[in-house]
Amino acid sequence: MTEDSTGASGVAALAEANAPVFETIVRMTLDTFERSGLDAESYLLARIAALVALDAAPASYLLNIGTAEQLGLPFEKIQGTLVAIAPVVGSARVVSAAQNIGVAFGLDLPGTDAA
Repeated sequence: MTEDSTGASGVAALAEANAPVFETIVRMTLDTFERSGLDAESYLLARIAALVALDAAPASYLLNIGTAEQLGLPFEKIQGTLVAIAPVVGSARVVSAAQNIGVAFGLDLPGTDAA
């Protein structure tokens, strides 16, 4: 798996704005896939699960789910991951994640206000 397939390329694009915070994020992200010892699918699903646990912002989902999509990871596996972690992180986090994923990808979800 290359930089482009780990989500690092999306973060790298943000770093081009000469922002030290984003440059730090790029450096933190570059080698984590190789060091994890996981296959690409497991790596991305673990990252998505962590995003849910942290109640991450839509941009984080965009980077990671966008990368998963590029790799051909079926969305059903992402949904399955949300189902699997729901008893641990709680329904509020999973609902928030679903909403943030919808925002990230411009989906019109029921129960959300149009801006």
